[in-house]
Amino acid sequence: MTKPLMILIAGPYASGTDGDPALMRRNLARLEEAAWPLFQAGHIPMIGEWVALPVLTSAGASGPTDPLAADVMYPVAHRLLQHCDAVLRLPGESRGADQDVAIARERGLPVYTALTEVPGVAA
Repeated sequence: MTKPLMILIAGPYASGTDGDPALMRRNLARLEEAAWPLFQAGHIPMIGEWVALPVLTSAGASGPTDPLAADVMYPVAHRLLQHCDAVLRLPGESRGADQDVAIARERGLPVYTALTEVPGVAA
């Protein structure tokens, strides 16, 4: 590997939670579990919520279920994808993650569906 890849980790965050903050935190923790193996392999892990949630807070939103979230959550991921080199799509139903994959494919970026597919990640 000559250059670290910035890899967007995409998967369920709000999907299937019915707005329950504890379930959303659990989903975010699941996304974050992929961060260390990516980093350890020399890459830069990125999760859209790491950017979107502070943006929402600074905009005065009450959280990811606030109406303003629709104007922030997906747009943040779309903007991040302009800087990412690949997407790691984790399992689970997620309209946002599916949109991330579609954008990545439109841009010709690799889409990995397992950590072991990512260059340098040990099996």
